[in-house]
Amino acid sequence: MVHLAQRRLSRKCLAVPVIAAALVSLAACQRAEEQRPPEIRPVRTLTITKALAGDVVALNGSIQAQTEINQAFRIGGRVIERSVSIGDAIQPGQPIARLDSQNEETSLLAARAQLDAARARQSEAQSMYVRMRDLVAERAVSRAQFESAETAARAAASAVESATSQVTLAQTRVNDTRLVADVSGVVTAQGAEPGEVVGAGQMIVQVARDGARDAVFDVPARAKAALSLNLPIAVALTGDPKVSASAVVREISPRADPLTGTFRIRARLAKPPADMRLGSTITGRLTLAATEVIEIPPSAVIRSDRQAAVWVVDTKAGTVSSRPIEIRSSDPNRVEVASGLNPGDVIVTAGVQALRPGQKVGILKAAP
Repeated sequence: MVHLAQRRLSRKCLAVPVIAAALVSLAACQRAEEQRPPEIRPVRTLTITKALAGDVVALNGSIQAQTEINQAFRIGGRVIERSVSIGDAIQPGQPIARLDSQNEETSLLAARAQLDAARARQSEAQSMYVRMRDLVAERAVSRAQFESAETAARAAASAVESATSQVTLAQTRVNDTRLVADVSGVVTAQGAEPGEVVGAGQMIVQVARDGARDAVFDVPARAKAALSLNLPIAVALTGDPKVSASAVVREISPRADPLTGTFRIRARLAKPPADMRLGSTITGRLTLAATEVIEIPPSAVIRSDRQAAVWVVDTKAGTVSSRPIEIRSSDPNRVEVASGLNPGDVIVTAGVQALRPGQKVGILKAAP
C-alpha cells in the first residue's frame, strides 16, 4: 500500500510541470495572435473629379402622327360589324363599325307612339279650349271652366314637347349605333372585334390624323436633364440615312417609364419627306449641352441595404467605409452619380466584394 501511494504521488508531481508548460505555450500563442498585423487588402481606386459632358447622343425612335384620335361609340352594345382595319385610310363620314340596334329601334317606335298619343290629347284639349273661349265670351260657361280648359291645353302642349324630346333622344341612340369617321387619317390600332360587347367610349379604332408628324424618342435620364423645348434634333431613316429631316422638341414627358427609366420626347418634323411614313424607324442625333457631372465605373457600385453605395478610402488611416450614393443614370460602361460623392473623394473600383467597414487596404494604382 505504501508503494502504491508513492507511485500515485509521483505521477501527480510529474503532471504539474506538463500542465504548466501547456499553459505557458497557450499564452504565448495568444500573444502572437494579438501581435499579428491586420490583413491588408489590395485594391484599385479612383479619385473623383467633375468632367464636362456634352456628348452627341444617338436615339432610336419612330414616326408618329402629331394627333391620334380614338374612334368610339357613344353608347354601349354588341358590335356586329367593323368596316376598317389597321392601315386603312379613312375620310370623314366613312362608316367604321355598327352595333346591334334592335333595342334602340324598339325604343324609338315606343317614343313615336307616345308622341302620337300626346298630339291627339293636345288636339282634343285645344279644341275644348277654343269652345270654352267662345262660350265664356257669351257667358254660357263660368270663368273657372274656361280656365280649366286653358290649363289642360297648356299641359297637353307641354306633353307634346316632352314626347318630341324623347323621340329625338331615341333617334339619336339609333344613329349612335353606327360609328362613322369624323377625321381623315390612317387606322393605327383596332379594339373590339365583331361579336364583342363594348361600353360607351371604348376604343374601336385609333386613327392617326393626317397632317403634322412627330419624331418620337425615349431618351435616358442623363439626356433628359439637358433637354429643352425647341431643341433641334437631326432625324434620318434607320434603313436609309440619306432620307433625313430636321425636327425641334415640342413635348418632354415629366415622368419616366417604370420599366426602362427613360423619358419620352416628341419632336415636330419640319417638312418630312414622303418616305418618312407613319411607323417608320428613325435615328435621331441630339447634341447635349455641356454640364459638369461625376461619373464612376459600374464595378465601383455595391448594394448596401438595397441602396447603391461605394467604398470610400480614408487615405490617412488606410481604411474603407461604405457611403450611399444616388444614381442619376447608368449604362454598361458608366454610372452618373447625382449625389453622395464630391471631387477629391477616393473610391474603390476593384476588389469591392472582399471589403468590410474599417478594412485596411493597400492601393495598387490610383487613377488620376
